[in-house]
Amino acid sequence: MRSYLGSYFTRLFAGDLTVFGGPSTDEVLAGHIRAEQICLVLGYSLGIMLANACNAMVLAIALWHSSDRNMALIWAAAVASVAMFFGWQAHSSRRIAKPQFVSRRAMHRLVRNALILGTAWGIVPVAFFADASNGAQLVITCLCAGMLAGGAFAFATIPVAAIAYTAPIFLGTAICLGRNGDFVYLLVAILVVVYGSVLLRGVFVNSFAFTRRIIAQLEAERTVRQDPLTHLPNRIAFNETLEGALRRLAHSGEEFAVLLLDLDRFKEVNDRFGHPAGDEFLVQVAARLRRCTRAAEHVARIGGDEFALIMANLTRPEDAFEIGERFVAAFADPFLIEGCEIVGATGVGIALAPRDGNTPHDLLKHADIALYRAKKSGPGTICFFEASDDKSARDRRALQRDLEGAIERNELFLVYQPFLGLRANRITGFEALLRWQHPVRGLVPPSEFIPVAEETGLIHQIGEWVVQRACSALSNWPDDIRVAVNFSAAQFRNTGILQTTVQALAQAGVSPSRLEIEITESMLISKYGSASSILNSLLQLGVTVALDDFGTGFSSLTYLRKLPLSRIKIDQSFIRDMLEQPDCAAIVKSVIGLAQDLRIGVVAEGVETADQLEYLRQTDCDEVQGYLIGRPMAADQILAMLNQKKPRSTRAA
Repeated sequence: MRSYLGSYFTRLFAGDLTVFGGPSTDEVLAGHIRAEQICLVLGYSLGIMLANACNAMVLAIALWHSSDRNMALIWAAAVASVAMFFGWQAHSSRRIAKPQFVSRRAMHRLVRNALILGTAWGIVPVAFFADASNGAQLVITCLCAGMLAGGAFAFATIPVAAIAYTAPIFLGTAICLGRNGDFVYLLVAILVVVYGSVLLRGVFVNSFAFTRRIIAQLEAERTVRQDPLTHLPNRIAFNETLEGALRRLAHSGEEFAVLLLDLDRFKEVNDRFGHPAGDEFLVQVAARLRRCTRAAEHVARIGGDEFALIMANLTRPEDAFEIGERFVAAFADPFLIEGCEIVGATGVGIALAPRDGNTPHDLLKHADIALYRAKKSGPGTICFFEASDDKSARDRRALQRDLEGAIERNELFLVYQPFLGLRANRITGFEALLRWQHPVRGLVPPSEFIPVAEETGLIHQIGEWVVQRACSALSNWPDDIRVAVNFSAAQFRNTGILQTTVQALAQAGVSPSRLEIEITESMLISKYGSASSILNSLLQLGVTVALDDFGTGFSSLTYLRKLPLSRIKIDQSFIRDMLEQPDCAAIVKSVIGLAQDLRIGVVAEGVETADQLEYLRQTDCDEVQGYLIGRPMAADQILAMLNQKKPRSTRAA
């Protein structure tokens, strides 16, 4: 019973109309309705408070010759001061952006203030009516009637606030009129009760109609501002919230944070399970993210797999970081999609206002830059924007612009590094390596421009160019020489890569078996679901596949079983240390033995000394590659090298 009464009074003083039989709402919708109610009250507040101050002055003048003059002056001064303070505060609040959500606590404060002001006016007839002159009594009666009407008008949408304001005035008026004993005053009391009842009934009717109208309006707006799939706010709603936060920042200095995140494996889920599964993935993510925030804050879906949050009233940056940690933790448990468990992950980028900007463009740009760094650092990383990030982003954009025209300007070129077959002691092929000679930057390392090409999609155009050039060069070499081309994981998202490879081989007139595609373990681990069909089609075409940098990833033996690999390449980090560190030597021997048992060729990368070469001969390694065998060279140098009876690198060995 006690808990029920507690809940009842909590809802009552929060302005919940269900206690009066009004339309029911959930807490989120109730918060929006409270926001509309308070905004309406704030619109009237300045005028109502000015009226209160003027009425207090009128009362003081009416009681100037009364024995209660001093008390009346003190009362009038207090009420006028408080009224002007509340009026100015309300006026200042209206200049700030309209709130989207108001808590129960804020409504409690409004009801409390209404009760205080109503009590102040309820004191007037009790304290001053009896000793006042007839004229002053008339003024008091008129003022009380006016305050009743004004209170009903001001709180026309909030019955509990209207009751809190008018009840003390009703009570005070009833006491003074009943105490007088005059029949005329009894008639006045009856009129006050009748008029008050009519006013309160009007308040309830108006508040119910107002609430229903707001509910209908919010439902209509929701269709425009809500993402239909996840039921989260969409980009339109997010932009409006951001504009509102910036207005509050300008007027009251209220700082806030912008958090951006996206999903690491959304494209993979779409490619592997289909778009319905991708939609279900987004719905489950949205549900988890929604539980990470406060009631007044809403995660918005602003793009395909992009989500954002405006964290208002920020007191310290650590608060935004804690929300980011909740977002990351929301991905700890796998997602169940079509009976399969999908492990999701995200990174979070955070920009702080006004530190990182005071315009929507700057804040979103800087949050996106911070997100970029977070994703580069690995899943689950949370990064604040830093000034150095902006310079890096500008440099990256400049590099992107230059890279877009690099092919047309003939700035890209290929060099070729040889493979040495240890059994026949001859050159068996070359790896095509991409280089970029920038007219101003000089020779740009692939580690700098390849990630930019992958992020922007330029990798598809560049990849086509590389395959065509490599096959063209291959057509001039002996038939027993192959060329290896590195394929990026991003290229396997484009089914056009298969047609490009077929055309390049046909135009060059070379056998598909002479083209080798080098892929990495990381590509198989993260993109195997989407790459498998394209990769298998290439294998059916007749090209061979080599697994590059073997040992640096998860080294899952599953891929050695699933794919008919021609070769695996042992990463140079193991080759470099195998003569000094027994564990590296053991790994090299184990990989070579495994490859032989599986009938897969094995290539050792990074061979730079004769001792390394000799050790690999003794362990029955098939092929080696490195500076000892030959440095990357231009295509026009290869025939001269092949025409030598024995390569210089071999003689050095």
